[in-house]
Parts: sequence; C-alpha cells; structure tokens
Amino acid sequence: MLKELADRYAVRFFYAYRIWREKAISELFINEQIRDREVRVIGEDGEQLGIMSSREAMKLAEEAGLDLVKIAPTAKPPVCKIVDYGKFRYEQTRKEKEAKKKQRTVEIKEIRLSPNIDTNDLNTKINAARKFIGKGDRVKITLRFRGREMAHMNNSKHILDDFAQALADIAVVDKAPKVEGRSMTMFLAEKR
Repeated sequence: MLKELADRYAVRFFYAYRIWREKAISELFINEQIRDREVRVIGEDGEQLGIMSSREAMKLAEEAGLDLVKIAPTAKPPVCKIVDYGKFRYEQTRKEKEAKKKQRTVEIKEIRLSPNIDTNDLNTKINAARKFIGKGDRVKITLRFRGREMAHMNNSKHILDDFAQALADIAVVDKAPKVEGRSMTMFLAEKR
C-alpha cells in the first residue's frame, strides 16, 4: 500500500516536472534541449568561439561547469551562450523589472462640459486640464447635450475650440471634436 502511494506521487512529480520543463523549453532552451546541428557559441567572457556542433558546445559548457543557453533561436545559425543559467535568469528578471519601472502609462482624464457653461466655470475646467497635461496625461473633453440642447449642437462647437485655444501653449489637439451620440468629444495631448 505504501509503495503504491509512493509510486502515485512519483508519477505526479514526474508529470509536474515535465510540465515545468516544457515551460522552461518555451522560454529558453538549455543544455540537452538544444537540438540544432550547428550553433554560434559565445563564451562566458563574451568572446565569440565560432560556429560548432551543439555537442561540442555542450562539452565546452560542461568543462567550464556552466550551462549552454540558446539566447537567439531565430538567428541563422542559432546563438548559444555559455553561462550559469540561474544567474542568467536572475539578470533577465532584474532587467525586466527595471524596464517596467522606467515605462510610464499615459492615463486619459476626462473633463465634462455643458453647452451653457459660464466663463469662470470654463476657466476652472481649463486649469484642471492644465494640471493633467502638466503631469503627462491625455485629456478627453466631453461636451454633453441634454434635451433641447441637441438641436444646437453645431453652435456649441466653439466651446471646445476655445478650450483648445486656451491650452495651445502646452497642448495640441490629438483628436478633433467629434459628435458621438449625445456628446461631442475632443482629445488633447501634451505638446512635444
């Protein structure tokens, strides 16, 4: 009974290991997973060792006590490097984290207006848009129409034009005013 249980866990472990190994294969080929006849080999110091068979490259990696990792599978012939695989993966994840830190997502902030907005209210909305654009975000200005205001949509386009004109020193019109259902929208982006 105990032997059957151990065998069952061994089988589960084998399949789990195999799935893990297949994930590793999909990411990077290492050591015996490299099935190409010829590969271009880069040494542990970064010097080119030339084109050789994958068996010779494996022997060189074993002699150095390191792994053979395929770093450019699409190249002709594929490029392999002799490195410590664990250290290589650690460096890769560190570089990816650094790249994520440096990239910035541009958010879209929305400002809603109505056709009968007063000049002081419009100035307040313009100042809010100025802050958003100063932070590097895009601004979506929406002019909403209700009821009888729908009949005078064309007469209200000047509000969006005035809004864009007031922010012309720091922003450009990314998308021109466009009517969508009961509203007219325009996008502003930071001037570069």
